Amino acid sequence: MAQEDKFGDEQNTELTPLEQYLRSENFDAPTPKASTQQPFPKREPIKHLLIGSPKAVTSTIHYLQAIGYAEVGDWSPLIPTDNSDQVMSILIRQILVA
Repeated sequence: MAQEDKFGDEQNTELTPLEQYLRSENFDAPTPKASTQQPFPKREPIKHLLIGSPKAVTSTIHYLQAIGYAEVGDWSPLIPTDNSDQVMSILIRQILVA
């Protein structure tokens, strides 16, 4: 499994599917400049991780869409875990922080 030390140097070249997904996210995207009249609230990423049977994870993803929280396509593909009966899926959202 590839990991980076605190200086960003890779110690190994193999990445898990979850690490590949997280690396593809652009956390350094520039944020719009706030106007001097109305400052924007600070936004921070929050990561939601679902782990369970494929049926339970898929069902939860569909439920979260039904209540309007997140679209099915916003979640990562189902990623196998070390437990052969379980998968995981991740959703990264930007939330307002006061």
